[in-house]
Amino acid sequence: MSVKQPMDGQYDRGIRPAETAAREEREGEQFKKKPVQQGDIDTTGGYTVDQEGLANNYAIEPEMYYEVPGDLREKEEALKAERARELQEINDTDEQGKLTENQDERGKGPGIF
Repeated sequence: MSVKQPMDGQYDRGIRPAETAAREEREGEQFKKKPVQQGDIDTTGGYTVDQEGLANNYAIEPEMYYEVPGDLREKEEALKAERARELQEINDTDEQGKLTENQDERGKGPGIF
């Protein structure tokens, strides 16, 4: 048994909304197309178009709030590398020979929960 998928441009396979047909006729070649970035500022980063051609432009925070473009990206990469180093240190449990029947000489770890 196969499930019938709705045709492109509509949610219901049997009904084509008048708004969608009118929008397609009005916009022509630009129907369901994302706009092209113009200039230095990217205004199309959060742009989406749904099945019926309705556009949404969701807000995204540009890097203009930082001293130098790329600062945030560098900070995130440094934090990710630091976290990976911490996880490696936490998971380093190779302490063969430090646990005996009489005593436990293993370290207590870095104290991170």
